[in-house]
Amino acid sequence: MEFRQLGGSGLFVPVLCFGTATFGGAGDFFKAWGSTQVEEATRLIDICMDAGVNFFDTADIYSDGLSEEILGKAIAGRRDKMIISTKGTFPFGKGPNNQGSSRFHLTRQVEGSLKRLGTDYIDVYHMHGFDGNTPVEETLHTLDTLVKAGKIRYIAASNFSGWHLMKSLAVSEKYGWAKYIGHQVYYSLANREYEWELMPLGLDQQVGALVWSPLAAGRLGGKYRRNQPLPQDSRIAQGGSPVPEAVVNEEVFYNTLDVMDEIAEETGKSVAQVALNWLLQRPTISTIVIGARNEEQLKQNLAAVGWNLTKEQVKRLDKASEVPTIYPYWHQRQNTKLNPLPDFYGKL
Repeated sequence: MEFRQLGGSGLFVPVLCFGTATFGGAGDFFKAWGSTQVEEATRLIDICMDAGVNFFDTADIYSDGLSEEILGKAIAGRRDKMIISTKGTFPFGKGPNNQGSSRFHLTRQVEGSLKRLGTDYIDVYHMHGFDGNTPVEETLHTLDTLVKAGKIRYIAASNFSGWHLMKSLAVSEKYGWAKYIGHQVYYSLANREYEWELMPLGLDQQVGALVWSPLAAGRLGGKYRRNQPLPQDSRIAQGGSPVPEAVVNEEVFYNTLDVMDEIAEETGKSVAQVALNWLLQRPTISTIVIGARNEEQLKQNLAAVGWNLTKEQVKRLDKASEVPTIYPYWHQRQNTKLNPLPDFYGKL
């Protein structure tokens, strides 16, 4: 298993991270993802560890804390061999103070996550989203205090805009506080907007990307086909997709699938493995968060590493999946000498 640095930090993480949103199955939304319980969760984690994947990601809101509880039980007795990531910010309970990135909410959520996970520390703690109501200074000072207390080792963001992340990094630098070394983002062959601003920012500021939903909520898993009905056993059909249907350009999507089919045949790999391997060739990518409802899905996803698409195959996928950029990016791309684009086959 290949390991990469997480941004500009000294932490090395495997290029695949196992996401545990399928643990628990509480509520209609997360039930559509999966309902893995402790025994099966333990088996899935055993498979990951055997493959060299020791990074596990969860969040307080996944099945109302049940995902963290199941993960905690499944890793009991071997916590020191693992890297654990969880998240806070989104609503957890009722009342105006049970959401956001305030000192009140974050302190409570970190303590709750530690208890549910059965651990004394969290390796990577994410702000699950940006809180526009709480001063950035309050959020980062709180996180820095938690780092100094030993309850968190590294902090990261998730789903931030470019200015959200840049302002946060500037505040951390100003006061000498812990800074975000990772950004958990949505990025896939179905949607490449991450490349427009967040990728150049990540390169410039050394913020590593942790990719969520790399298969676009299952769209790139191999079941979707042109002029065929939506698979009824999919997360999308069951109402559990975190990626809205409206953001996927249907014509570009199916054209991309056609090229993925060709490359899957050339490489002897599955469509899903091609999609994951493509992501691993991109700048800033530290790790890809993969999920699985069962052992077979997990083993298939783990086989996305240990080989590489050729540069020619990557370029074909790039061309098929490209969509027009929005302002100001199309304007900036008119002069790439002033605004150099990331070189996907080397360095910036």
